Amino acid sequence: MSAHPLPVDPEAPAARKRTAAASNAVRSLHKGQQTRAAILEAALSQASHMGLEGLSIGALAEVTGMSKSGVFAHFGSREELQIAVIREYHTRFEDEVFFPAVREQRGLPRLRALFDRWVKRVSVELDSGCIYISGAVEFDDRPGPVRDALASMVRDWQSALERAIRLSIEAGHLRADTDTLQMLFEVHGLILALHHDARFLRIPGAVDRARKGFDRIVQFYLQAEPAAPLARGTAR
Repeated sequence: MSAHPLPVDPEAPAARKRTAAASNAVRSLHKGQQTRAAILEAALSQASHMGLEGLSIGALAEVTGMSKSGVFAHFGSREELQIAVIREYHTRFEDEVFFPAVREQRGLPRLRALFDRWVKRVSVELDSGCIYISGAVEFDDRPGPVRDALASMVRDWQSALERAIRLSIEAGHLRADTDTLQMLFEVHGLILALHHDARFLRIPGAVDRARKGFDRIVQFYLQAEPAAPLARGTAR
């Protein structure tokens, strides 16, 4: 009995070519994403030490072993690179500070966790810098997409803190008449003072003072309203 050859699917060669092309496209996309991530990692390090305005396509090309045009191709402009760095910084900030903290009990435990993790991150950044703070100095009076992106990220974080304060009030952990925005202002001010004293002035114990400051703020809003201060010039 003679063997009959199997029928040949005329579409098979074309299908194999399509499969190979798709596989190559996936590999190319993956490689492109890896390259972009490597550039972004180097850019984030550079911006942390030198500020967003210190970002240099040439320096990034040297660090990553790429050409300047190769680095440029992944972002399109220096401005887009700066915005990408801000977004990456914000993503990491959320992963390290926000998401772990929101797993804590609603109310004061969550608010305290947000502050404690924020302080911890600032402590880690003493040798580099906080892009939220350094970026605000660089772009406070320079309107444009970079400033808008930076301000949006900072507002997102402040909104998270404000929600935590409101939840603390709703949970009965803080007084019902707590001025949410005032408390937010005071807590945020502690971080700015910590960054200034610890990073710029290199004053020992700044972290402990920030934690004590937070405890005092919380204690104030746990207590009854203090007596009205004496008017200026009133005899005691």
